[in-house]
Amino acid sequence: MRIAQVAPLIESVPPKHYGGTERIVSYLTEELVRAGHEVTLFGSGDSVTGARLIAPIRRS
Repeated sequence: MRIAQVAPLIESVPPKHYGGTERIVSYLTEELVRAGHEVTLFGSGDSVTGARLIAPIRRS
């Protein structure tokens, strides 16, 4: 299944510090990838994921 996940752009996925929404998006995204789904994550450029990452805003 092809799935798109959208995360707030203010924080990386997973967040380096606090970020409840971003942490849940990370957990869900990684488990969907592990289950064999084709996942695209729309998030900040400093996100770390096993999914395909599309970063509308580059951050480092």
